[in-house]
Amino acid sequence: MREEQGLGPDPKRMRLAEIFSSNKSTDFEVLVKGWVRSIRRGKKWSFVVLSDGSSFGDLQVVVDGGLATYDRLKEASVGASMSVRGKIVESPGKGQSLEMQALEVEVIGLADESYPLQKKGHSLEFLREKAHLRPRTKTLSAVFRLRHTFSLATHRFFHAKGLYLLHSPVITGLDCEGAGEMFRVTAWDLENPLPRDEKGALDFSKDYFGSAAYLTVSGQLSAECFAQGLGGCYTMGPTFRSENSQTARHLAEFWMIEPELAFCDLEELADLAEDYLKEMIRSSFEECEEELNFLHGRYAPDLTDELKKMLDAQVRRISYAEALDILKKSKESFEFPVAWGKDLQTEHERFLTEKHFKAPVIVVDYPKEIKAFYMKQNDDGRTVRAMDFLVPGVGELMGGSQREDDLDKLRARMEELGMKAQDYGWYLELRRFGTTPHSGFGLGLERALMYLSGMGNIRDVIPFPRFPGHVGF
Repeated sequence: MREEQGLGPDPKRMRLAEIFSSNKSTDFEVLVKGWVRSIRRGKKWSFVVLSDGSSFGDLQVVVDGGLATYDRLKEASVGASMSVRGKIVESPGKGQSLEMQALEVEVIGLADESYPLQKKGHSLEFLREKAHLRPRTKTLSAVFRLRHTFSLATHRFFHAKGLYLLHSPVITGLDCEGAGEMFRVTAWDLENPLPRDEKGALDFSKDYFGSAAYLTVSGQLSAECFAQGLGGCYTMGPTFRSENSQTARHLAEFWMIEPELAFCDLEELADLAEDYLKEMIRSSFEECEEELNFLHGRYAPDLTDELKKMLDAQVRRISYAEALDILKKSKESFEFPVAWGKDLQTEHERFLTEKHFKAPVIVVDYPKEIKAFYMKQNDDGRTVRAMDFLVPGVGELMGGSQREDDLDKLRARMEELGMKAQDYGWYLELRRFGTTPHSGFGLGLERALMYLSGMGNIRDVIPFPRFPGHVGF
């Protein structure tokens, strides 16, 4: 159409990420579309700062007052979406290498005076109330580009290790962790009387699935099944926990990454976890350096150096008993007591990593009483082949174990805990039909993003946070 009118070829549509990665002027017209971050109008010139979300950088657009479409800028305000045709040129302004000289502007979508994201800064608490708009901010767009990079790097890493992606079920009939903090799934009309059996208990045989159903707390049991056929797999999906917690580290819905490998013991698993974490840090700096520099500069000034130290750090491995000994001899005043059979609290984990070793630590061989039923029992009868991967600034980042592959021991442990073996029939059969040593760990995606970004609240690293009393958006 443009060529028929003698105007030359249609301009090439370019996203800001493409413009900034090439870092070159263009001798041809390009088309840029995005949202207005700021606008300064004048009689002869106007300056519009556009963002399209593809890049950390924004593009300044210089609009000559003599353009035929100049009056269209009168409609534009912060938050409006625009399309601009022009050329990319070197910028004489400070803090930017390129800008656009506009040849035509068009306002696509107006933003009225109630648009809440103005040029002034906003608190993270305020932005959580505007979760549908916060991806347009510098901070949250940086976080969610980092989340994308981390997820993509995860797939690349496990693919290179020969593990297959498993889409494990979200609805389950089993409590993987045995904690009982599960959301029930039902199709019953709760306004009407619910069916009950002769003993007065709810009769789940009449519910949608024919038995009690829940939202899963982990994809691990499914991953164990597939690891015994594919050799190794990993899950990446949403998990749910009904724990009534309002802390900055807990969500009701969160994403878990859970690799599972056959013919793998705890030592091999710890090696994999260490390699994985270092690769995630490396990939994040390679692909999101601007985002990390911005986030660290604003929220965690020392974090860049700490993360880069991790790349070359020697990850110490100690037993739970050794950890207790170090904590007891430290003469630190801990809020929670240090004693055999009690789980390590965040304050204990951070002391080990930040003050004692000043490096990441893997703690292994925990008392069986504080760990899940599926963990392999050690010969001492007291401990299991569990591991927690602790890092400075956070504490536990990953947790995993070698799984119990001895059928008799697994049955005995389930009996100890009062679990119904018949509910886990297929899981037990895996120990009857060609069982192998196998191991896996779990990493909470949001916890990992907090560690990498320096964000202090887990609600700021997930698109739409769910927590007690809140299911908005």
